[in-house]
Amino acid sequence: MLEEQVHQKAVDNQTPGATRRFALSAPGSKPTRTSKKTSSLATRGMDGKYQIIRTPDALRQACEHLLQSEAHGLDCETTDLNPHSGRIRLIQLSTPSATYVIDYDRFNRDDFQPLKPLLESPKPRTICHNGKFDQKWIKHFLGIEIAGLFDSQLASQLIHYSPGQHNLEAVSRKYLDVALDKSLQRSNWEGELSEDQITYAARDSQVLVPLREAMIPRLTELGLIKAAQLEFEAVVALSDIELAGIFLDRELWQQQVNNVSRQHEIIARELQEMLAEGAMQTTLFGHSDINLGSHTQIADALRQMGLPINGATNNTVLLPLKDQFPVVAKLLEYRALDKSLTSYGQAWIDQIHPQSNRIFPDFNQIGAPTGRMSCADPNVQQVPTEKEYRQCFRAPEGRKLLICDYSQIELRILAELSHDRGFVDAFRSGADLHRTTAASVFNVSLDNVSKEQRDFAKRLNFGVVYGIGAARFSFMTGMPLNEAEATLRRYFQTYRQLDEYLREAGQHAVDNHSTRTLSGRLVQYRFDPADREQVSGVRRRGRNAPIQGTSADIIKRSLALLHHELKGTSARIVNVIHDEIVVEVDPDDAEEIGHRVSAKMVQAATEYVKTIPILAEPSIADEWVK
Repeated sequence: MLEEQVHQKAVDNQTPGATRRFALSAPGSKPTRTSKKTSSLATRGMDGKYQIIRTPDALRQACEHLLQSEAHGLDCETTDLNPHSGRIRLIQLSTPSATYVIDYDRFNRDDFQPLKPLLESPKPRTICHNGKFDQKWIKHFLGIEIAGLFDSQLASQLIHYSPGQHNLEAVSRKYLDVALDKSLQRSNWEGELSEDQITYAARDSQVLVPLREAMIPRLTELGLIKAAQLEFEAVVALSDIELAGIFLDRELWQQQVNNVSRQHEIIARELQEMLAEGAMQTTLFGHSDINLGSHTQIADALRQMGLPINGATNNTVLLPLKDQFPVVAKLLEYRALDKSLTSYGQAWIDQIHPQSNRIFPDFNQIGAPTGRMSCADPNVQQVPTEKEYRQCFRAPEGRKLLICDYSQIELRILAELSHDRGFVDAFRSGADLHRTTAASVFNVSLDNVSKEQRDFAKRLNFGVVYGIGAARFSFMTGMPLNEAEATLRRYFQTYRQLDEYLREAGQHAVDNHSTRTLSGRLVQYRFDPADREQVSGVRRRGRNAPIQGTSADIIKRSLALLHHELKGTSARIVNVIHDEIVVEVDPDDAEEIGHRVSAKMVQAATEYVKTIPILAEPSIADEWVK
């Protein structure tokens, strides 16, 4: 009753004509199918009614009402995807009994103070769909951090990961049987807004509270509450990373692009000359005249040269031939340079902000079924490790970069999961696991392990994490298949409990069509049990998913802890890779912050890996090079 009275008072005090009622479908669209589910939702605030907020007093009253609710939906309409180049137009807040659409342009920043206690308190819950987006804009323009976030997009991805099936339209249809018309999503939000646009904005916020109500039972049923909380708590930290961006030296990057371009041209000419031997047509200068990007033309030329090419010319086919045929080695070199130009070329320079000289990547918080993050526009998680690229990412003048990464975190997770005595003892004693493995596999003493043998064992240890088999190991190392099989037998004779765990984990995935990480994250598999190839793939992924997924859990927990730890300091997280966090900090604070970052990363990992010691090693630099 009190909630209804506050809502009615706010409506009565608002500008005449500001409160309207609209259907869930936009004007002119086809009527949506109704059901008992949609009908019941209409009685909980999904009837299209909204109130436009244009004065500080109306905003204060709206916030008083919202504070009395258990939860409210939050959505923003903006003129751009990037807060650094756009502005907010509308902020929508909904409860089951009221929807408020805040006309942002009518207010000064100080007028939004009533929103702080509403959004920065753990209760009532704030529900968003893709909360990272809304949090960025709210933080950038209002300085507000959402404390009690429920993200329906992340919840949908946790319940069942399926790329491209987690937008608000798809999720609303699946869980609420509500059809949202998204035709106005890409309309012009710069000028005066139409009634239809405001209705569209209100409707998006209205579905959020019912979505949370529909999703919590499903999260509970699947045992995903802990994993969901982990994801929700990482949202604010990740949005801050995107807001901060990372400094990229324009001149150094351009120099690297120019160097790769020149090398690309040289290698292309050399490759054309080598292919001329097998080409059916050549230029007047004796070069081949084929399209180096055409696999068909490349295959024809290589067959004319006598190479055993039956069809495909992808790198997997060509790699075993590169030592025997120089033209293959040259082709692989050309492709590597071509990929560098495509992935790390001029497009990056175009994304550097003209004032700050920073780039602002977009992180996909659940970028894979295991929960591992991905990144785009641009992808700063896959920048080549070569110094020529990494040195372009620098600390701006008067700052330092603090780089802290986990030491062999996935192998430590594997030791935790398998309880293998050899792995556990190596980590507890501080021994070099790769040297220990090499000594066993090559039957030599620890003191006599060569660098080549240690490197070989390192590839083997990490290969096991990804479910490597004898055929793949043979391909990776170039050794004959029978030797690869014998090497793996010796390896698993050394680490018998590890072998047993991996077998059981793979079979569990096949039998249960799912696996879990140490946070309880559920990784599900769809496959045909009669298809041996599909079964083999699930068995391999079932061995890897708990390891890779737990690593993803740990880095997200680290981000949440560090977000609170670094508040009020000169430090800002500017990048995160799968086991590494990059922080920008004032020089005088760098050493102390390094200890604090390391401690929080260790704390995050030990919440999941409880029996194996964890190391997170910080270093201070002027550039992103350790």
